[in-house]
This record gives sequence, C-alpha cells and structure tokens, in this order.
Amino acid sequence: MAKNWRLCGENKKMTREELIKRIKETAYLEGDFTLRSGKKSQYYLDKYLFETCPDILKALGEEFAKYITDDVSLIAGAELGGVALAAATAMQTGKNWIIIRNSKKGYGTGKLVEGVLKSGDVVLLVEDIATTGGQVLEAAKVITEAGAAVKKIVCVIDRKQGAEENITQAGYKFESILTKYDLGIKDED
Repeated sequence: MAKNWRLCGENKKMTREELIKRIKETAYLEGDFTLRSGKKSQYYLDKYLFETCPDILKALGEEFAKYITDDVSLIAGAELGGVALAAATAMQTGKNWIIIRNSKKGYGTGKLVEGVLKSGDVVLLVEDIATTGGQVLEAAKVITEAGAAVKKIVCVIDRKQGAEENITQAGYKFESILTKYDLGIKDED
C-alpha cells in the first residue's frame, strides 16, 4: 500500500504520454494471474491501484468526457471498477451518473441500478479494463432493458483479447482510451 501512496502524483493536467506512464508504473503487475474472464495471464492491470490515485482518476475523467456528445444524457459505470470512473466523468461534464450493480441487493430497495435511469436516456457506459467485455455487456443489457440506449461503451484499457469484437457483435459501439500496446505490453504466448 505505501508504494501506491507514493506513486499518486500531483493533481495537474496530464498528457497522454504521462497518463500511460502513470498507469503502467502504478498498476502493471507481472506474475501468474486468472482474469475475471477465466483466462490466464502473465500480467495484471490492477484497476484499483490506478483508480485510487486522484491524478490518474482526474485525467481519466477528462479523457472519458471527450466521448460525451450533445445527445448523451447520463453516464454509467458498472460495479465496482466503473463507479469511480463514472463519478470522475460526471464531475468533468456536469452530467448525472448511475451505478449498474452486478446483482440485486438482498436488502433495501433491491435495485440493479443506483441513481436515476429513465426510458429514453442516452448513456455513455464507462469501463475499466476490457478483456472479453463480459461485465460491461451485462451492464449494457440492464440499461437497454430499462428502455435507455447505450450510445457507446468506452474502457480505460483494452487488453485486446476479444472485448471489442464481442461488444460490437452485440450491437454496441466500443472504444478504448488505451490498449495494452499503448502500455508497451506485448501479446502473450
């Protein structure tokens, strides 16, 4: 933990190159990992390490804000990694935002959506790391079942392991701020 704390930098405007450097030095880990998708990997991008650094989070909010068009009425982030990203984007744009839960709570209101999602809303859905796109596709389904439209799905980092193909095949537009190649990560054997 102390290492991550020292890595959190100043709260200043960051260039793309600085953002790439900060994410890699803060969140890139090597070892043997199993990803949410079930795939094995020799590297891991720990989203919580970069999302908990205010300078990186602010820069990511600024990057996501570039994808807001006049018709977008709402920003959404899937629980848990997308929450801070959606909040940072909302703070940059002044747009309201919502949280898409992984599953209904067994208490309280028992909702899948926290915040106000209305039929007819046009939503920018933000995501942290995309491998196969499974979690963000589940969130997109919740949004569309509520009668809203997903304008675009944008992730921080595309691992280039099928997310773009799966998301576009499901009928959504997809973009990423960065790819693993931007971080200097090569394909695994």
